[in-house]
Amino acid sequence: MAEALALVERLIEARGPVGLVATANPEFIMRARRDPAFRHVLEGSALCVPDGIGLVWALRRQGAEKQERVAGSDLVPALAELCARRGWRPFLLGALPGVGAEAARQLQKRYPPLRVAGAHAGSPLPADDWESLRRIEAAQPDLLLVGYGHPRQEFWVERNRERLRVPVAIGVGGTFDFLAGRVRRAPEPVRRVHLEWLWRLLLQPWRIRRMWVLPVFALAVARRQQA
Repeated sequence: MAEALALVERLIEARGPVGLVATANPEFIMRARRDPAFRHVLEGSALCVPDGIGLVWALRRQGAEKQERVAGSDLVPALAELCARRGWRPFLLGALPGVGAEAARQLQKRYPPLRVAGAHAGSPLPADDWESLRRIEAAQPDLLLVGYGHPRQEFWVERNRERLRVPVAIGVGGTFDFLAGRVRRAPEPVRRVHLEWLWRLLLQPWRIRRMWVLPVFALAVARRQQA
């Protein structure tokens, strides 16, 4: 987490072209294996952090023994604290109408010096890019948080890379829903034993359709080690 925050801080200070930070999990990896366009986006990102515990497990098995999880839902509050301290302003893009604005209010309550540049639901559809870009440009944020879920949020950033005037964009999945209180995050004891995925499955049973990748991912990791 400390390294991720330090890199984002350096990117914002550099004020260069937008750098994508991807919060990766096994679903990201398995999609990248079959989708060259998504793989290209991840390989071109400034940073991929291991959001899912399955990815941490895989990295540790391949020698990164000290690798820790850097969950997007933990990274966003940490970045809000950084922005409050440095006087930087984030923009929240995505989720359902009103959710981003409520998430922004909750972050401002937690870190009172924080100034939020704006919030807009928009959509991941190319037809809606113009309005989202117009709002972002008018707000002139230092950090863009995009909550459309993968791979839509990463493709949104990649598609609009040349038109964005912001040094860092981060795909944050459902983090706005957590912050706004629409979805309850797993209690700390559950997160500590790495069962947050099970908690989310119990709250959102439809996620079972996405769980098929986990055993396939585990098998791919095992085969890589045997090769």
